[in-house]
Amino acid sequence: MLGAGMAQLGSIYNRNAAENYPDSARNRGRIATGRRRRMSQLKADFLIIGSSPLARLLAGLLASHHGRTVLLQARDLAGRRLRPGVDLSVGAITRPESWALLAAAVPETTRLVRRIGKRAALTRLDPILFADRASGQAELGHIRHMAAGFGLAAERLPPHSLGPDREGLVLRDAVLLNRPVLEPALDRWLAQLGVRRLDPDLGIAVADDGRAVVTLDDASIEIGQTLLADDAAILAHLPDIAWPALLQRQDASLVLTRPVPPIAAPVMVALDTGIVLQQQAEGGVLAQGAGGMVGLAGQLGVLLGLPYAFEQAGQASFVRLGTRDGAPALGRVGGTGPDILAGFGPIGAFLAPALARWLCGVASPAENAWCAARLVNRDGSMAPVSDIGAMP
Repeated sequence: MLGAGMAQLGSIYNRNAAENYPDSARNRGRIATGRRRRMSQLKADFLIIGSSPLARLLAGLLASHHGRTVLLQARDLAGRRLRPGVDLSVGAITRPESWALLAAAVPETTRLVRRIGKRAALTRLDPILFADRASGQAELGHIRHMAAGFGLAAERLPPHSLGPDREGLVLRDAVLLNRPVLEPALDRWLAQLGVRRLDPDLGIAVADDGRAVVTLDDASIEIGQTLLADDAAILAHLPDIAWPALLQRQDASLVLTRPVPPIAAPVMVALDTGIVLQQQAEGGVLAQGAGGMVGLAGQLGVLLGLPYAFEQAGQASFVRLGTRDGAPALGRVGGTGPDILAGFGPIGAFLAPALARWLCGVASPAENAWCAARLVNRDGSMAPVSDIGAMP
């Protein structure tokens, strides 16, 4: 686990959080009563920009659990077949403190999602992680030991069951969020909570100190803090002059196949390449990975065992963000700018309750220490948090 020095750092940052977010420290009595400031006062605590489930969950949690006034700028993605990202309660993680945080957060998030979107909003499944290279196979061993140590059934697949010289690991009883069902349910929940939605094409200028001003119904609303909650938001609103050295832009692609023979698990992750395969209801496979579409399609054919015999139903290119040390990044850019969330991979949505508490200065000691160790302004060579690297 984290050492005493890291715990002390977390304690220091928690005090700083109270200074950076004064409402969280000064208004806890108001939070306890559940009262929220009215939008008619022309002020809001948070503007969240992002279209992911994590962004929407954070908006709702800040409003409902922490009494904040929140604006959300998000696009509706539920109807799109080619959507970057996957929301999974496990990942390619070797850090024990990350598994501990997940073990505590996943049940809380799962209960919330089930209440908001009913059972159809999530699926229980057994994803598979696999590797062909020796380095990736060694990483599988680390992941298996960490996952098992925190109560998750993690089993090696029989040798060659996925192909010659390929090793695999199945993680039992994971949770997958069903975005097409969950997104509209989240939007209804947010409307009930009074979270105001901004036009996704509305131009917003985010100040260097993280504040912003938006106009709604001919009235200006002053926003105390802006949170850039997904890659697209960070790329759109974080200027090059303020770009953290930790963050890396990566070209990435999506390829959707027409129906093919079923893959070995509903979600599969290739550790060697970072490619994620997701079985689709209509029988196709959605693949996500770094690089161009031609390269991804070629690797996909090999992974499917159909190098020359699968048809594409769609493809897309996009830019995603990673970190130099493979660990998530969060916090205020430069210590005073907008908050960002990057590099969380599939697990981000499941950490939403912990992240909401941290943003409001009321995180537990373990949550605060985890976040403090992963601030976006850290040195990218910082060994205590480096990990395999987030997958889509």
